[in-house]
Amino acid sequence: MKHFITAAVCGFGSRGKDAYASYQHLAPDKLKLVAIADPDPEKRDAAVSEYGVAPANCYQNGEELLQQPRLADVLIIATQDRDHIRYALPALEKGYHLLLEKPISPSLEECLELRKKAHECGRIVIVCHVLRYAQFYQTIHELLQKNILGPLHTLEATENIAYWHYAHSYVRGNWRRSEDSSPLILAKSCHDMDIIRWLVGSPCVSLSSYGGLSWFKPENAPDPEAKRCLSGCRCKEECPYDCEKIYLFNKKSGYYDNNTGWPCNVLTNHPTRETLYEALRNGPYGRCVYQCDNNVADHQTVNMLFENGVSASFVLSAFTEGCYRTVRITGSFGELEGNLEENTIHVRIFGKPEQLISLDPISDRFAGHGGGDARMMEYLCNLLLSEDQDALTSIDASVESHVMAMAAEYSRLHGGESVSLTDFTAENMAQQNI
Repeated sequence: MKHFITAAVCGFGSRGKDAYASYQHLAPDKLKLVAIADPDPEKRDAAVSEYGVAPANCYQNGEELLQQPRLADVLIIATQDRDHIRYALPALEKGYHLLLEKPISPSLEECLELRKKAHECGRIVIVCHVLRYAQFYQTIHELLQKNILGPLHTLEATENIAYWHYAHSYVRGNWRRSEDSSPLILAKSCHDMDIIRWLVGSPCVSLSSYGGLSWFKPENAPDPEAKRCLSGCRCKEECPYDCEKIYLFNKKSGYYDNNTGWPCNVLTNHPTRETLYEALRNGPYGRCVYQCDNNVADHQTVNMLFENGVSASFVLSAFTEGCYRTVRITGSFGELEGNLEENTIHVRIFGKPEQLISLDPISDRFAGHGGGDARMMEYLCNLLLSEDQDALTSIDASVESHVMAMAAEYSRLHGGESVSLTDFTAENMAQQNI
C-alpha cells in the first residue's frame, strides 16, 4: 500500500500552486509534487526551490508535460477555463487521475465528453467544487441528512463577491470576458449551483434567471478622460475602485496590510511597493474599471425548482463590502441560517430554544473557501491512497452544477425565460452561442 501520492501540476498560479500544491507543505507525508507546467520561468523556478521538483520535470506548457511518460499519480489542471479539456482528455489516456479546477469547461459538450472519457479510462476525476469540503457546508449537510428540519421547502443562498474582488478578477482580470473564460455564473458560481444541489438532495428540474452588467461601463465613468487610475484621474480620491486603494491600502487585499499573496501576487510574482506600482502603471490591473473590455454580469439572480419540490433562490452580487456566502433553509419543523465568513450556523427548531453552532475559527484572511481547499486536498490524498471511499465531487456530480449554471446564463440572456433542464442540451447552447 502506498504511503503518499505524487502530483504534477499544469498551471502553477494562484490555484495550482498556492491553493493545491501548497498542501505538500501541510502534509509532506501524503503529497509529493514531482512535475509542473507553466509558461512563466519564475514559477518554474519556484517549483524547484520551494517544492523540490527536478528542473528536468519543469515544462513550459501542458503539451510538453503530456508528451512524457506518466510522471505522477494525479495531474492537477489549474489553467484557464477554456484550456482544461485539451489537457484533461490526453491526461486520462496517459493514466492520470485528475484534480480539475472549476469550471470543467464553458462547453456542455466538452463536459459530457470528459465524463465519458473518465469512465472509459477508469480514472478518478475530482472537480474543485471545494465548498463541499468546507466544515461549514459539511455540517449543514449532516444536519439536513438527520432531517432535523423535517421536509424541506425553501433554500436561499447569496454570494457576496466584494467590490474589490470583482474589480480584480472580473473587470480587470482574466475572467472579465465570457468568450475568453466563462460567464460569471459558471466561472464564479458553479460552486454555488453545486452546493445548492447537494444540500437540497434532488436534481434541479427548471430555473429562470435575471441580471447583467449594469455598472462597470464607460457611460458610468466619473472622469471619462482617464483610462488609468495613475494617469491623472480627477476622481481618484473618491473612487473605491482606484487600483492604488485596492492593491496597496485595502485591509483585505492591500500590500501595506502585510499581504504579498493573492491578489497582489497576480500582478507580480514578488510583490513589493516598487513592483506593484510598476504593474499598476503599465499592466491591466491599473486600468480604470469603467474603461476595460469586460462583459460578464456584475449581478445575477437565479430561481430554481427541484424534483423533490424544494424551491431555491441564489443571488450573486459584485456590490458588497465583504467576500462571503450565506444560506437560509426552511423546513416543516424549523429553519437554519448560516454565515460562512463568521463560520456560524443558527438552528431554530420550532418551539425550542435556538441552537448556535460555532465552528472552528479560520485563520487565513481569505479562508481558502472556508477551509475547503486544504480539506479537499486531504480528501484527494486519502481517496487515492485507500481507494475505499467515493469521490465527493466526482465528474458525474459536478456536471449537474454546470448544466444549472449554463441554463441560468441562457435564461439571463433571454429575458428570464424559464428553462427545463431535462430539455437543455449542448446543441441548444451552441445554437444560442452560450
